[in-house]
Amino acid sequence: MRIAYVSADRGVPVFGLKGCSLHVQEVIHAFQQQGADLELFAANVQGSPPQSLAGIATHSLQRTMTDNRALREQADQAANADTLVRLRNSGPFDLVYERYSLWSHAGMSHARQAGIPGVLEVNAPLIDEQARYRGLIDGAAAVKMARHCFSTASILLAVSTKVADYLEDFPGTRGKIHVVPNGVNPWRFPDQPDVGQAHDLFTVGFVGTLKPWHGLEDLLDAFALLHANYPLARLLVVGDGPEAEHVRSRVSALGLERVVEMTGAVTPEAIPTQLARMDVGVAPYPDDPGFYFSPLKVYEYMAAGLPVVASRIGQLGNLITEGHSGLLYPPGEVQALASALECLAADRSLAAQLGMSGQACSRAQHSWDSRVAHILQLAGFAASARPLLASGGR
Repeated sequence: MRIAYVSADRGVPVFGLKGCSLHVQEVIHAFQQQGADLELFAANVQGSPPQSLAGIATHSLQRTMTDNRALREQADQAANADTLVRLRNSGPFDLVYERYSLWSHAGMSHARQAGIPGVLEVNAPLIDEQARYRGLIDGAAAVKMARHCFSTASILLAVSTKVADYLEDFPGTRGKIHVVPNGVNPWRFPDQPDVGQAHDLFTVGFVGTLKPWHGLEDLLDAFALLHANYPLARLLVVGDGPEAEHVRSRVSALGLERVVEMTGAVTPEAIPTQLARMDVGVAPYPDDPGFYFSPLKVYEYMAAGLPVVASRIGQLGNLITEGHSGLLYPPGEVQALASALECLAADRSLAAQLGMSGQACSRAQHSWDSRVAHILQLAGFAASARPLLASGGR
């Protein structure tokens, strides 16, 4: 089976260090594990592919380098013509898999023209996100592009029910929306984690891009409360991002410089080593009625055998079983977060039990192999991995 994977978003470095980068890499690898011959068409191919993807056929898509946002939007729309030519010249393919981006329709258009399945992965309500956080000049064109992509796709994959609800507001989407959350490659992590072993230090961990909606300020305030009662508690923040300086300033203001470590950006290959340094993984998302994420960090915490402490928001309330694979608290309630951390610091046996249960759940239900096997079945192809039973069409 030949698959074209299209990622036309210049903000997604497919061989980079972001969460979206790891997402692309893991999905491609899972397709390869299913026996697919896959070619990658991407707008941002900076960096070197990981060892697991060494030798993958890669096509660098056309993109105009300019700081003028209006010109960049126009250029990205015009680039579809070049991408269509590249897909036609590289075919034939049996399936086109495209990561939805604001200005690309080439993948789904080629699939329709070639009479093959076109699978569109939708990770976020990008029009709203772009307008809110980065700036959007031609909103009408973005809506028109989305309508075309969503109606042309054979299958729409939504990472959460919130994203699925968003897709249902567009014409031509009913009946082909499937909720397929993110996943993890559990075999990147050791079989027997060291969580809960007797030692004096208690390390609270966070992995992710440092952005305002990830709740780092709540985590720092909660850790300050924990540290007051457990002086040997430590905080390990793995990742980088636009909030890094603000986080450092907050750490300084709280007088926690000696017990908080910020690693900066690390490669996906280094994540298991960093998680092995932690006793608990935290996903401290603040209260947000529009929460639509399917957080990769939580799947990684579970795969690494870490107990998870997460805010009870969106998909997390279903992913984490309270008292079985982690602890949940009301989003935005710092004292509740601190209490959950203190509970695990005081009861290492409980921490170990939660970690082991989460790891078993991760392997049984949340592997990328099972996600991709399910996607292939939706597209009408046989797959070797067990299907994801929790997903359904809408």
